[in-house]
Amino acid sequence: MAIRRLARPAVAAALLQTLFNITDTFWVGRGLGPAALAGVSTGGFAVWMVLSLAELTAAGLTAVASRRHGQDRPLRAAAAVYQATLMALVLSVVVGLCGLAGLRSLFSLMETPPAVTVQGAGYLSTYLSGVPIVFTYFVMDAAFRAAGDTRTPFYLLGGAVALNLLLDPVLILGLGPAPRLGIAGAAGATLLTRAGACAVGYGLLLRRGLVVREGPNPRAWLPMARIGLPTAAGGAVFAFVYILLTRITSRFGTAALAALGVGHRIESLSYMACVGFGFAAATAVGQNLGAGAGERARASGASAARHAMVATAAAGVAFVLVPRMLVGLFTHDPAVLDAGASYLRIVAIAQLFMALDIVLESAMAGAGYTLLPMAASLTLTVARLPLAVWLAGPLGLAGIWWTISLTAAARGVSVASIWRLGRWRERSV
Repeated sequence: MAIRRLARPAVAAALLQTLFNITDTFWVGRGLGPAALAGVSTGGFAVWMVLSLAELTAAGLTAVASRRHGQDRPLRAAAAVYQATLMALVLSVVVGLCGLAGLRSLFSLMETPPAVTVQGAGYLSTYLSGVPIVFTYFVMDAAFRAAGDTRTPFYLLGGAVALNLLLDPVLILGLGPAPRLGIAGAAGATLLTRAGACAVGYGLLLRRGLVVREGPNPRAWLPMARIGLPTAAGGAVFAFVYILLTRITSRFGTAALAALGVGHRIESLSYMACVGFGFAAATAVGQNLGAGAGERARASGASAARHAMVATAAAGVAFVLVPRMLVGLFTHDPAVLDAGASYLRIVAIAQLFMALDIVLESAMAGAGYTLLPMAASLTLTVARLPLAVWLAGPLGLAGIWWTISLTAAARGVSVASIWRLGRWRERSV
């Protein structure tokens, strides 16, 4: 089936993407201690917001360019790639500058301990300085996927991850002649390797005719912005809610903050597998609708969701059976081990529902139908804040973990219900 052909490299690439964060967390946790581990975790939620904003151009380009490829109009798809690149560069400069200006306010909002604030700010300021690299990388990746090529992004990312595995300990710990950059070295290694992959990727796009240079045309940005904005806004709000959850979690101490970050990093393996299936679903749905094959588009999205549920079920079983072993890969601190293992056990049941949420929402984004799924997910995401405060009273830290798990399950049910309505088939792009 076509969805399997698209999904295999897309899922593998998504899992490789997770290795960037896992590698950072491993070397920071093992080499710099709990405060630095909590710092990269809290700063990581802000990075998540930045990545969500990068999806504005990537999601919009995927819907527009895949539809043009399905209509057998490759030149218009190539022109859309170039316009998306220009839009991404403009947007990234604005995001980076605003992020750097609001750095102190962000950590004040999270009420992190002073030592965690220093570490997190060092990581995040370095990352924000290279935001244009990240946004451009997302567009490059989406351009290949919209053309039905999920293998090239996988190979590019594989090379970047391999280089990151080497650079992380060198820059974080100062091995050999390299200076010891600490937590800032983790962000620096990520940016350097992404820049290399981005340069090679754009060279391949030009060689294959998948991008065509032309003058700036802001009018061409509007359809992509209209499609991508709900996805980006939903992701950004999702990340912002985690920032506020960090404020609630910080009441339980540095170990709780570190556990939230480590648990989230481990869960990201399951999450990114769903993202990979979602990428494949978005491409298949967009191309099939462009070719007028609505039923084939529906079957592609449903198949991708089923495959993702198999992967997340396996992750959920591991979270129940060996949670302390998984958390122990990143830290030996007993308090972090206890809190992190509790997190994994509680979120295990939510993994199946997460597959429905991410894959089907991505499939509908491939059709250009993003507003209603985003609104449903957003409502349930925002509900995490009062629910976390309420449950943290009687249940303590576990109340926050249960909040994350229950709302994730509700998101999956709501998005699946919207998918079944079928209105996404009628969307024109």
